[in-house]
Amino acid sequence: MGSRVMEWREVDGVEWVEAKLPGATAVFTTCSAGSMKDDHWTLAEAVGISAERIVSGRQVHGAELAFHDAPTAETPAVDGHVMTRPGPIGLVYTADCLPVAVAGPGGVAMLHCGWRGLAAEIVARGAEAVGATHAAIGPGIGPCCYEVGDEVLAEFAGLGDGIADGRMLDLTQVARRLLLQAGVETIEAEPICTRCEPELFFSHRRDGTPYRQAGLAWLDGSGA
Repeated sequence: MGSRVMEWREVDGVEWVEAKLPGATAVFTTCSAGSMKDDHWTLAEAVGISAERIVSGRQVHGAELAFHDAPTAETPAVDGHVMTRPGPIGLVYTADCLPVAVAGPGGVAMLHCGWRGLAAEIVARGAEAVGATHAAIGPGIGPCCYEVGDEVLAEFAGLGDGIADGRMLDLTQVARRLLLQAGVETIEAEPICTRCEPELFFSHRRDGTPYRQAGLAWLDGSGA
């Protein structure tokens, strides 16, 4: 939907997907940058941002957001970061869940979207926080690999047909439909499956390790 905003980039062997949104940039990392829980510096150097400006949180698979107008070392229990001014770079960790960036006149937000967060309406909250008009959905587990139970399917039954094939849930399609419900008109996704691509991505379902890639977003301007 809309023009293509997501492109693959590579610098010095570090690969990532980059999305240009109105007044903002989002980056979705691969395992080539190492586990983001261990090291932000390798990725930051490749992308050309300051690791000291990255803000993150203790993710709890919920829908709480932290609002940032400046970088901070605090790590609140949140699953989304809203940047209202240039400077702070919001980061969420993923290893099958979706990293979702939304942007609008109120800023940019980076959201950690597993099924629990999506069911808890993190997309609607993030979109409302920035008046989102555009979104970029980063890589996550695909419908080829994401088998879920009836209780998970029931959470999204109201979204209509096409979000699941039997017990195989299409998490990207769920996020897309929730974004549309939130009034976001321009949405692009990188549909590659993290579980299917061990050379590119960490996957909790595949490996059960603590390693994580990340989604990052910031407002363009001074301080990136």
